[in-house]
Amino acid sequence: MSLDLERPLRNPDLSAGPLMSKRARWLVVLGFLLPGSAQVLAGSRRLGRLGLIATFVLLAGGVVALLGLLVARVATLSFFTNDIVLLVVQILLFAYAVLWLVLGIDTLRLTRLVRVPRNWRAPVAILSVILTLVPVAGAGWAGSAVGAGRSLLSGLFQGAPAVEPVDGRYNILLLGTDAGADREGLRPDSISLVSVDAKTGQSAIIGLPRELAEVPFAEGSPMQQMHPYGFGVAPNEFGDWGGCAVERCILNGVYAEGELFYPELYPDAVSRGSSPGIEATKDAVTGATGLQVQFYVLVNMDAFESLIDALGGVTIEVPEPLPVGGRIDEYTGELVDVEWWIEPGVHTVDGYTALWFARSRYGSAGGDYARMERQRQLQAAILDQMNPSNVLLRFQEVASAGTQLVQTDIPDSMLGRFVDLASKAREHSPVNVELVPPAIDPEAPDYAAVQQLVAQGIAEASPPEESAE
Repeated sequence: MSLDLERPLRNPDLSAGPLMSKRARWLVVLGFLLPGSAQVLAGSRRLGRLGLIATFVLLAGGVVALLGLLVARVATLSFFTNDIVLLVVQILLFAYAVLWLVLGIDTLRLTRLVRVPRNWRAPVAILSVILTLVPVAGAGWAGSAVGAGRSLLSGLFQGAPAVEPVDGRYNILLLGTDAGADREGLRPDSISLVSVDAKTGQSAIIGLPRELAEVPFAEGSPMQQMHPYGFGVAPNEFGDWGGCAVERCILNGVYAEGELFYPELYPDAVSRGSSPGIEATKDAVTGATGLQVQFYVLVNMDAFESLIDALGGVTIEVPEPLPVGGRIDEYTGELVDVEWWIEPGVHTVDGYTALWFARSRYGSAGGDYARMERQRQLQAAILDQMNPSNVLLRFQEVASAGTQLVQTDIPDSMLGRFVDLASKAREHSPVNVELVPPAIDPEAPDYAAVQQLVAQGIAEASPPEESAE
């Protein structure tokens, strides 16, 4: 036994079968636990040192990242959402995958498998291949995921300086549009304002009906100059009888007014990652709620289908039977051509079903207000499904769907801050403020009452004031 222990790994007794099998097993396991160690002990020390250095650098980077998340979370998140940093990380992961493959193959060579007793040759070879290919595949997948994340971030977020909160909050306009192949043009069917406390992540979600009439614009807005007393309210640029360029002068029509008829009012919108129609809608929501809208997130409801399928489906609660497909017969007034019905109850559904849950216009006594609520319910269900484990498991599919789903003007320099706020927001239930009947009549709204309801919601979604000692 003592003789076996004294035999060096580098120059073994090739005729000693038990020693060679034990040596082979040790080299394979050591090479897996500490890549490069097998080479240092029994092969090319230069290659081994390269493997050890790369391993220690990778481990040190992971430890530093974890410490950064503990002591400087926002700065660390901002660092790792930088495009150049992600590119470097991606290259390093692919390089490490190649290095691990080289080390694994070389370790199998060092075992001198032909000198290992026959009964151990196959187990040693199989173990070596598994302990080589699994980490290589993992590093390759991680590199691909980082690449998908880079593509998502570079395609979605704008290169712009960070913006400070207004009165301690970030106010983000959330537009849900339904521009499917069977529909004409972009329609902000679901309009919400999400106000997030910049320290705690506490949020208030203000739901604005698309039929909201006589919407006032923010002070100094180009649209306010055209509609000084509210959208379409007389007198305005259209004459003493009022009016607007679109068919109906409601909140839903502000986008088309700015985008199609008066884009010159917002000449810098496109260069800032927005559009004239979105900027006009921002000004309208600012004027209606009294909260300054800083950013927008436009969610294409039609692309929800691919995102939900990428997430493996979502769980929703269906309050009443809802038709998939269908139309109203112009002669009989009856609902016809329904493919099938989504039955009431709690269901886990695919993207196609979820999309019809959100967009169905028929079968609901609440009409468009119920449809608005269902769209927000679906958005919340998607957020619940986007837990870290599920997103990591399906990251590349989710990232691909995300580029089709979302547009925004949030600067990439604020990603770390918003990711941190998103994690904090999970600790609080959002406050919902619905500007719908009976509290608010969309056809004849009292905007003083609207802003009072909004202020109450913001107060409820704010941390308690610290009393002075």
